[in-house]
Amino acid sequence: MKNGLVLEGGAMRGMFTAGVLDVLMEGNVSFDGVIGVSAGAAFGCNFKSGQIGRTIRYNMRFCNDKRYCGLRSLLRTGNLFNAEFCYRTVPEQLDLFDAAAFAANPTAFYLVATDIEKGRAVYKRVRKVEGDDYEWFRASASMPLVSTPVEIDGRKYLDGGITDSIPLRYFEHIGYEKNVVILTQPEDYRKEKNRMLGLMRLSMSQYPRTLAAMERRHTVYNETLDYIKEREEAGRVLAIRPPQALEIGRVEKDPERLKAIYEIGRSVGEKNVNRIRDFLTESGE
Repeated sequence: MKNGLVLEGGAMRGMFTAGVLDVLMEGNVSFDGVIGVSAGAAFGCNFKSGQIGRTIRYNMRFCNDKRYCGLRSLLRTGNLFNAEFCYRTVPEQLDLFDAAAFAANPTAFYLVATDIEKGRAVYKRVRKVEGDDYEWFRASASMPLVSTPVEIDGRKYLDGGITDSIPLRYFEHIGYEKNVVILTQPEDYRKEKNRMLGLMRLSMSQYPRTLAAMERRHTVYNETLDYIKEREEAGRVLAIRPPQALEIGRVEKDPERLKAIYEIGRSVGEKNVNRIRDFLTESGE
């Protein structure tokens, strides 16, 4: 029975996920496969490369760096998070991503992006991370309104969360029968209709299928939360959630706030690591 790890996005709420993942790495907890969306992919790749502490380290180091993210980057490049700095300079020069360890780890790694012309989720298995492979991570995490579409092999992509924020069903579909799902919202959370839809209709007018996905995203998301609870009751999912809403901005400039959210993740991870081990070793029969 294959087991999987499903990582929701949520921009800097991903510091919570990073804390949980570091505890799992320290405890040598492994999975047959991992799938991440947006920040879940951009930060979750460090789980496969085995780099404990890397996510919180480089985010604290660069959160106030104008080269990393901010209005200057948005005005100059069309991307709030500077593509060259975030996806090349940091992992290749300033805080090295261990691409060799990522490739050597037998755990399968998938990410989700949205094909904006088709308005559909694309599930990409990433076997190595070098050169242009980073573009898939950038595509998965490129938020509408503050990112330019990422073109890969003639197709245009944006944030995977537009079309599949929590890809549990996909992982089950490809054979992962038991899954740990790390969410970045508390148990009582329900998504509401996006208040920025008016601006999105203007900026994404040439992509009507993706606009339609954006308009129904809150409904799909809430249905997925209901499905997760069903699978929990069936013993096939273990969901890990923050105990309360995470007080952090989508773009956070305070390194201590990043650290505080990370520490919440570590605390939740430490409380649940044995529970996760037990869940993964149960037969499920």
